[in-house]
Amino acid sequence: MSHMEESVGRQILAGAQMLFVAFGALVLMPLITGMDPNVALFTAGLGTLLFQLVTRRQVPVFLASSFAFIAPIIAAKGEFGLPAVMGGVVAAGLVYVLLGFAVRLKGAGFIDRLLPPVVIAPVIISIGLALSPVAVNMAMGKAGDGSAQLIPYETAMLISMPALVTTLLVAVLGKGLFRLVPILAGVAVGYGLALAFGVVDTSGIAAAPWLAMPNFIAPEFHLGAILFMVPVALAPAIEHIGGVVAIGSVTGNNYVKKPGLHRTLLGDGVATSAAGLFGGPPNTTYAEVTGAVMLTKNYNPKIMTWAAVFAIALAFIGKFGAGLLSIPVPVMGGILCLLFGSIAVVGLSTLIRHQVDLSEARNLIIVSVTLVFGIGGMAIGYGEFTLSGISLCAIIALLLNLLLPGGDGWRNKQLNDSV
Repeated sequence: MSHMEESVGRQILAGAQMLFVAFGALVLMPLITGMDPNVALFTAGLGTLLFQLVTRRQVPVFLASSFAFIAPIIAAKGEFGLPAVMGGVVAAGLVYVLLGFAVRLKGAGFIDRLLPPVVIAPVIISIGLALSPVAVNMAMGKAGDGSAQLIPYETAMLISMPALVTTLLVAVLGKGLFRLVPILAGVAVGYGLALAFGVVDTSGIAAAPWLAMPNFIAPEFHLGAILFMVPVALAPAIEHIGGVVAIGSVTGNNYVKKPGLHRTLLGDGVATSAAGLFGGPPNTTYAEVTGAVMLTKNYNPKIMTWAAVFAIALAFIGKFGAGLLSIPVPVMGGILCLLFGSIAVVGLSTLIRHQVDLSEARNLIIVSVTLVFGIGGMAIGYGEFTLSGISLCAIIALLLNLLLPGGDGWRNKQLNDSV
C-alpha cells in the first residue's frame, strides 16, 4: 500500500471519528425541535462542505446543529409551522453573511464594540436557562412543553437519571477520544434501559426502508418567524469567533487573519442558510470536534471533508433515521439537563473571563433586564411584530448597550491581538 493510499485511508478513518464525536449533539437538536435527524445529517455535511468552499479548505472545523436556536425554533414552530421556521433559519444565516461583510469593511474589533461580553453573556445564559424546563419535563417523561405525560414518571426517572450520570462520568473520567463522546454514551445507556423497560416503539424502524430520501422541507418566508430567529443569531456569531480563535490556538494557525474572520463568518452563514433551504437546523462550529482535533493532532481540513461525506451518506439510510426517532423522551431529557446547563455556563464564563464589573450600574442593568426578559419569556409587540423570549432579550441587550451612557465598547484582547 503506497503512502498516498495509506494517508487517504487514514483521513477516511479520522473523518468517521470526527462525525462520531459530533454525532450526539448533531442529532439531539433536531429530535428536540421535531425536525428530521436525517435532514440534519445531510445539512451538517452540506454545510461543512460549503464552509470549506468559502474558506478554501483551510480551517479544520465541522459544522452541525446549533443548540442556541432550540427555544426560538420551538416557539416559532408552534405559532407559524416548520416551513416558516426554515425561512427564519435562512434569514439567520444572512445575519452571519452581513456580519462577515461588516468585519471585512471595519475589522474584527467592530463586532466587539457592537456585541461586547456584557451583551452576549446574558443572552447565552438565557438561552441555556430558558430551555431548562424542556430538559426537566423530558427527563420526567413529559413532552418538552409539559403538556402530556408520555412515559410514566417512575420509569422515566429510571431512564433519564442513569443517562445523565453516564454522560457526567464519561465527560469527567473518560480517557482519550472516549471523553469526547459523553452524549453518545448517555444515549446508549438510556436507550438500553428504555429497551429493558419496554418503552421503545420499534415499529417505525421496521417500517422504514433501508434507503430513503431525507424528508426535505422547503422554507416559507414569514415575517413573524423571521423576527423569532434573526436576533438569536447574534450569540452564535460570537461563539463562532471564539471557535475560530480556539481551533487556531490548537493548530497554531491564525485563522482570524487567514482565511480571515469575514470568510469564516460568511462560510457559517452560507451553511446555515443552505440548511434552512433543505429543512435542517441552523449550523454552528462544533467545540467537541475541535477537542477531537486537539486530542488526535489531526490538523488536516480534508478530514472534515470525509466527516461531511459520511454525514451526507448516513442521511439517506431510512432505518437509521427511524432508529434515532425512536429514542424515548427521557433518554434525551436526562442528557439535556447537562447540555442546557452547560450553555448557560458558557455565558457565565464569558462574564468572568472578560472580568465584566457587575457592580457598575450600566452592566448590572444590561445583564439583569436581559436575563429576566430571556428566561421569563417576556413578549413585546403586536400580532406579526411580536418579539419574545431569547429574540427579544438579544435585541434589548444590544439596545441597552448602545443607549446607556458610559460604554466605550469592551475590547476583547484576544481578538485585537490576533487582528
